Amino acid sequence: MAVINVFLCILCLAAVLFYCYGIYAAIAFLNHPRLFNPKFHPPISILKPICGLDQDAYENFASFCQQDYPEYQVIFAVRDRQDPSIEVIQQIIQELPHLDLNLVVSDRIIGANLKVSNLSNAVGIAKHEILVIADSDIRVEKDYLFRIVQPLQDDKVGVVTCLYRSSAPGWVTTLEAIKTATDFHAGVLVSNHLEGIKFAFGSTIVIRKQVLEEIGKFEAIADYLADDFMLGYLPAQAGYKVVLSDYIVEHVLATSSLIDAIQRQIRWARCIRVSRPWGYLALIFTYGTVTSFLLLMVTGGSILGWSGLIIAWIMRLIMGWVVAIKVIRDQVSQKFLWIIPISDLIQFAIWCYGFIDGTIEWRGQRLKLIKGGKLMAMTNSTANSKSKNITSTIVQKFKSLL
Repeated sequence: MAVINVFLCILCLAAVLFYCYGIYAAIAFLNHPRLFNPKFHPPISILKPICGLDQDAYENFASFCQQDYPEYQVIFAVRDRQDPSIEVIQQIIQELPHLDLNLVVSDRIIGANLKVSNLSNAVGIAKHEILVIADSDIRVEKDYLFRIVQPLQDDKVGVVTCLYRSSAPGWVTTLEAIKTATDFHAGVLVSNHLEGIKFAFGSTIVIRKQVLEEIGKFEAIADYLADDFMLGYLPAQAGYKVVLSDYIVEHVLATSSLIDAIQRQIRWARCIRVSRPWGYLALIFTYGTVTSFLLLMVTGGSILGWSGLIIAWIMRLIMGWVVAIKVIRDQVSQKFLWIIPISDLIQFAIWCYGFIDGTIEWRGQRLKLIKGGKLMAMTNSTANSKSKNITSTIVQKFKSLL
């Protein structure tokens, strides 16, 4: 028991230090001087990979077509000619005939990641050197292009990416939004301040065509689940800077069931584990709300246990407030900041489960993650069996936590 107590104390202390540094990194990000040149506005091609209709699809798509920017092109890429998103895209094209809007429908596949195939099909008609890639569930304001392109004034910058704040229609998505705003983005800001980021997010990726060609085009990431991560990682390995923009985009979450949300979280957890195994393992040092609670339990409610829990929880809430409310300006976190300990407990359970197996469900596909984050197709019978086992086990664990 003494060894366990010491181990839990170390984990609690490490988490508190992480929370303190997260607060410091968030404040440094807010105070970092931004270079803005209103005369810098190179022409841009926006690539939008689409599969199905997300929540508020029309508003999301249209926001990228209504930019206060001199010259830009928008390319929507769809695989299936029966995809319901095509009707929405065609409506936008008809409503805005004066803009350079394009629809590419192609079932050409270059790898296991169908989203990357969409991007590869779209880039063929991209007219401009600067490419902007953004997921279909992202919404932006009219100054978006002006803001995100500014770091490219430095020729050493190869990629620009953005943080995001999520809408939350329902208690399940509220938990997801809280986790993203108060935990995930905190880790990003810590990484950004320590060594700069070497990855990107699907919320926004600004990349030069030249850089994309140097890393092997989209074919180089066609078999990876974390395509956004790789579009930052590979240019960083090639010697380019990856810059975190000060622009925060809107992530429009759809109403989600508990099972869908758990499967999505498992997918992300396993993706991180195979892409950055040591980084995934190191997450144990960030779960101070959980480890402090365990310390309280194993010490039988001792002064040490209560002290560790109070300090860890207070610092966790402060970090969550600074990152989510001051930096991200997230309205969901502002209303439900008190949910952080519950969110952390659920995420800790998913983190533990992420070490088991490597199967995922994604956009109707059942795939297996292999070393490095690559995807491998599975047979339907094997995938169905594994999927049922995963869902049943996780739901039972979640219910037991409640």
